[in-house]
Amino acid sequence: MDKYSIDSNDFFKKACFFEAALILVAIFLGQIANINPFAYLHFSELAIVYGIIGTIPLFLLFRIMEQIQAEPIVKIKNILFETLGTGLHRYHWTDLLILASIAGLSEELLFRGVIQPWIESSWGMTAGLVGGNIIFGLAHAVTPLYAVLAALVGVYLSLSLDYGGNRNLLTPIIIHGLYDFLAFVALIRAYRASIQKNIKI
Repeated sequence: MDKYSIDSNDFFKKACFFEAALILVAIFLGQIANINPFAYLHFSELAIVYGIIGTIPLFLLFRIMEQIQAEPIVKIKNILFETLGTGLHRYHWTDLLILASIAGLSEELLFRGVIQPWIESSWGMTAGLVGGNIIFGLAHAVTPLYAVLAALVGVYLSLSLDYGGNRNLLTPIIIHGLYDFLAFVALIRAYRASIQKNIKI
């Protein structure tokens, strides 16, 4: 199959719908567990600042990993190129921002708004932190290494949830969404550059 044959229109719509559907999953699971996914989501200027600052270490790590040529890392980069690169390279940065924002909101509502507190309610905060992010990693198991990296990022997001002493989902939502947006932009730029290089050759 031609690696450029993915219908970018279809991919973008499906990605948006899939991520948005996770909000419904969070609400449904919240009903079962008697947990309101939005309970810890409230506006705070400090949470926004924490979110913006908290994105920086993750994005720096992303940029560092772009330079690593170890086979497991290269495999992840190739998969992202063949899926996100092919599916999103025709889109404007505002479209990428919309997708990243939906992903940040929906995944945080599900994993940090429902699953983590659900586990915490039965087995305590440490179990919620570890168990919730094992599930988060498995949900992102593109490769075994990617699952591990996603779980570690999930732990970072969970820790940001309680940063400053008051639990607020807004902080990890901003970190998650802003990181995804910056990663999308960097990935798409690299993908477009590779296309131009292949055209010239």
